[in-house]
Amino acid sequence: MKKRLYPAVLERGPKATFGAWFPDFPGCVAAGKSQEQAIERAENALAQAVDELFERGQPLPQPTPIERIVLPKGCDHPAYFIVGVDPPDPSERVNVYLPKSLIAVIERLLCGECARLNFRRNRNSGNGTKPPRSSRKNDRRSRRTRHGR
Repeated sequence: MKKRLYPAVLERGPKATFGAWFPDFPGCVAAGKSQEQAIERAENALAQAVDELFERGQPLPQPTPIERIVLPKGCDHPAYFIVGVDPPDPSERVNVYLPKSLIAVIERLLCGECARLNFRRNRNSGNGTKPPRSSRKNDRRSRRTRHGR
């Protein structure tokens, strides 16, 4: 999915503090002792709000154009700013058995990236041990199904 850009309102608070809120995410607010701190915290708050919506299975709202933002009465707002968020990309864990030769090719291709990505083979693979009994049983069943036996 494409990055979404959400407008935020930065307003001056009491005692030289700043607050930020997002019209598209009610309750998503942040505060700081400086504009920079308030903006940084707002970025984190928005990322958390997006993750929470995703976890509940709710879609992200469409960003409101800045010209349509209605400020509350008495809002001492010095600026608008935009925060970009990448919609969550769901992941799924899968366990697969691969031929040793294919694992070796993958490791060669990744070379220096192996350490950075922490790419490691399962400790049981490649050392002569058999997969757990339940896995072998399921593997036999799937082979029968594939070959029509």
